Amino acid sequence: MENAGRSVADLIVGRFGKQSTVLVYSGTGRNGGDGMVAARHLASRGFKVILRLVGSSKTITDPVVHQNWFALKAMTESVEIEECRDSSLLARTDSDVLVDAILGTGAKGQLRQPIRRAVQVLNESRGFKLAVDVPTGVDSDTGEVLGDAVHANTTITFHATKPGLKNAKNFSGEVVVADIGIPPEASTYAGPGDVQAIRVRRPALSHKGQYGRLLVIGGSETFTGAPALCALAAYRTGTDLVFVAAPERSASVVSSMSPTLISLRLPGEMLATRHLELLRDPIEKATAVAIGPGLGTSKHTLSAIGSILTIVHQQKKPLFVDADAFKAIGVIRKRIFHDSTVLTPHAGEFKCIVGKLPSTELTTRSNEVKSTAQKSGGVILLKGNVDVISDGAQVKFNRTGNPGMTVGGTGDVLSGIISGLLAQGVAPFRAAVVGAFVSGAAGDLAQERLGYHLTPTDLIELIPKVMDDPMCHKAIFQKRLQ
Repeated sequence: MENAGRSVADLIVGRFGKQSTVLVYSGTGRNGGDGMVAARHLASRGFKVILRLVGSSKTITDPVVHQNWFALKAMTESVEIEECRDSSLLARTDSDVLVDAILGTGAKGQLRQPIRRAVQVLNESRGFKLAVDVPTGVDSDTGEVLGDAVHANTTITFHATKPGLKNAKNFSGEVVVADIGIPPEASTYAGPGDVQAIRVRRPALSHKGQYGRLLVIGGSETFTGAPALCALAAYRTGTDLVFVAAPERSASVVSSMSPTLISLRLPGEMLATRHLELLRDPIEKATAVAIGPGLGTSKHTLSAIGSILTIVHQQKKPLFVDADAFKAIGVIRKRIFHDSTVLTPHAGEFKCIVGKLPSTELTTRSNEVKSTAQKSGGVILLKGNVDVISDGAQVKFNRTGNPGMTVGGTGDVLSGIISGLLAQGVAPFRAAVVGAFVSGAAGDLAQERLGYHLTPTDLIELIPKVMDDPMCHKAIFQKRLQ
C-alpha cells in the first residue's frame, strides 16, 4: 500500500506543479488506503490536498488502512479531510487533479450509495481524473460497468494491467503500470492477496439469494455424501442458497447431514436422462451449476451429464465440472465450453479429457494445462502436489495443501469452494485460484491441529478462517521454508 500510494503521488508530481490542488476521493477499503498514502506524500511535497472519505471511518476494518487514516487525521494543517457518510454530503468540487481511490479490484455488483453519488460527482467535476488501480465501477476482471463508473483520463494500475482495463478503455483512459515491488512469485502463485481481492462488504439491506444460488448435481447409490460435502463447503464461502439435486438415496443422506442443505430428489438410484425436465427449472434459477461429485459412471448417467452440460451451456450459466462428469466429456478436441466454466481434474481425469497423463515436470505440465484450457474454452485446475490453474492465457500455481488431504472427500470440498464463489459472481479464473489456495490452506491448518488424521469436514469448518484471515497460513508456509 505504501509503494502503491507513493507511485500515485509520483505520477502527479511528474505531471503537475506544486501550485495544483489535488482532491482525493478515498473509499474505506484498501484502494482507499492507497489514496490516503498518496495524499500524505503529496502534502509532504507542498501540494494543497483535500481528501474526501466516501463512507464512514467507522467502517474501516483493514488495520493498514486504519493506520493511514489516523496518520492523515494527525496532519491537521497540510491535509483537509471531509468524511462523507451519506450522499447528501457529496457535492461537485472542481480541482486541478481528482483522484479516484474509492473501489479497486474485487468490486462486484451494482454500485451503492454513497459510492454511486461520489462517482457521479467526480465525473461532473472539472479537472484531470486519475483512477487508482481501476476506475471505480469497472469490474477489474471483465471490464463490465457496475451501473456507473468513473471516466478517468489516466489509470495507474499496479504490478500488471488488470484484464478488465483492456475491455473498458472508455473509462480507464491512458493506462500506466507502476512497479510497487511485488516479487515474481506473487503473480505466479496463489496467495492471500487473491483471497483479499474477492472480499465484498455486504450492506445492511442485503437480501436472501443476493449472494448466489448454487445448484449441485451429484450423488449416486454408492457415493451418497459427495454432493453434501460440496454443498456444505459452498455455504462456508458465503453462498446464500445451495440446492443439491441427487438420486433418492443420496438425497436422503444429504438431508440428514445438515438442516441447511436443500435437496431435490431425483427418482431412482442414479442420474438419468429422464431427470432432465426436473432439472431445467433449478438450472434456470441458479446463478451457477456444479456437476460431478459422486455421480458414478453408468451409461445412463454419462448420457444425462452430456445433456445437462448442453443445457447449462445454452443458458450461459457459470459451470463447475468435476469427478465422474469428466468421463462423459471424453477427449476434448475443440472448444466445447464457454469461458465461465471451471474444470478440476486430477492426473487420471486429465488423461480422460486429453488422452494422456500430464507431465510430472512443472513447466511442461503448466504448458499442457494452458493448451487444454485454450482448446476447451474453460478454466482448468489440474490438482496435484502443486496445483496448476490456467484460463488459456494466464497460468498460476498453488502450493498450499499436504499429504493428509489424500483422504476421500477433500476434492468435493474444493469443488464446493470454487462453485460457491462462481455462484457469487467471482470470475472463473480467480475463483479457481482462490479455491485452490483456500482449500489447501484449510487442509494445512487442520493438519497442524490433527496430524494426518483428517476428514473432509475438518477442512469445511476452517474455510471461514482462511477466507477472513488469509494470512493465518503464513506461519505454516514459513515453517516449510525452514
